[in-house]
Amino acid sequence: MISYSLKFLVHKMNKLCLLGAFLTLSLAGFSQADTTPVSTRHQALLYIEGLKELKASPWWPHVKPNAFLQNIKENIITPLSLYEGNNTNFCGYAALSWFALNEDPLTYAKFMVQLYEEGNAKYGKAIIEPSASVRQAAGTLKFKGILDIHPAEQLWFLSLADHFKGYLNFFNKKYDPGDENTFWASVNYAKFNRMVKTLFNYKVHARGSDLMHPWVKDLYEYVSEQMKTGTTVLYLNNAYLHRKQHNSFKPGTPTHFTVLLNLERKDDVISITYWDYGFRSLRQITPKFFRKIVFGVSHFTKKTSDGK
Repeated sequence: MISYSLKFLVHKMNKLCLLGAFLTLSLAGFSQADTTPVSTRHQALLYIEGLKELKASPWWPHVKPNAFLQNIKENIITPLSLYEGNNTNFCGYAALSWFALNEDPLTYAKFMVQLYEEGNAKYGKAIIEPSASVRQAAGTLKFKGILDIHPAEQLWFLSLADHFKGYLNFFNKKYDPGDENTFWASVNYAKFNRMVKTLFNYKVHARGSDLMHPWVKDLYEYVSEQMKTGTTVLYLNNAYLHRKQHNSFKPGTPTHFTVLLNLERKDDVISITYWDYGFRSLRQITPKFFRKIVFGVSHFTKKTSDGK
């Protein structure tokens, strides 16, 4: 009887150990699956170099393969050079490109190549399958500055705008030539935060809205604290920020997303350095003016394997 009981106890303990091991592996796998993917510029460039040749795609008839690959390579080497184009509404998609090019360029490169070759591809939790009108438009955009000769950026921006929709896109969901300048390509604040979560699997903490300024006592101190632990994107009224437009009509709503690079305050002057697509910008403004132009502060942090 004692021998039988010991055998029974050992059998139960073995089962519990196996169950514990299974749960440990399952939780580890879950945590790993929920980790924000990262890679290096070197890995991405090795992948591009390993392709050697890319055949012309039947899906993107106006995007030449050599120019496409060269554009991707340039974006990986100098991510700050990526440009939204003149007079387009692509700024939201350009801003989120920061995460792809600076944090995980390998995934970006693989996605772009698969999208070019197959006409659809998965990025994060989104399956991007651009419409026929978008595939016809990529590579044909004109009078957009340097974007005219950057086919990969045209493909990237148009595909994202075609896939992700917010309330600003409600009355214009199908692309027609010239829609890169219209509400078809617009990005509202909630849509921007949702795109970053969906594509790149970041934790997002957002304050602000499309109509109201963030409800914080000291905006400078709040933004400064956010910058210490992650990437901070500001949602701005760009018409007020750019001095060249001071004599023109300025709508009182936000229109622009910028990645904040540095923020300093001395006496009554705030120096703000941010990525404005194609270059870094520096502005010196008063705290009052800073509050006037900022409508949203989004703080993005990576998800790690330990769940933090």
